[in-house]
Amino acid sequence: MGLIRLVFFGFLVLSVTYFLISVYSRSVRREKLEYRWGEENPDSKDQAAREAFIEQGMHEYNTGIRPRLILLVYVVPTIIVAAIHVLTTY
Repeated sequence: MGLIRLVFFGFLVLSVTYFLISVYSRSVRREKLEYRWGEENPDSKDQAAREAFIEQGMHEYNTGIRPRLILLVYVVPTIIVAAIHVLTTY
């Protein structure tokens, strides 16, 4: 029963952690894209082009490797807890 509770609450904590890291990473990427747009186009007032540039960059980010690496938030702690459980049980 204790293992089931550990799995449930562990998954809950890992999900919250994953969500927070994902939101933070996306916001940092968006800020970098906005900064890069400002450097490359210092006098541009075209908001549509700016938004298109940022959306394209975010699409490239979403299809990249970093969002997949954030999934390690689930994998690494699960492997560690499973290894500890196996080592202490047997």
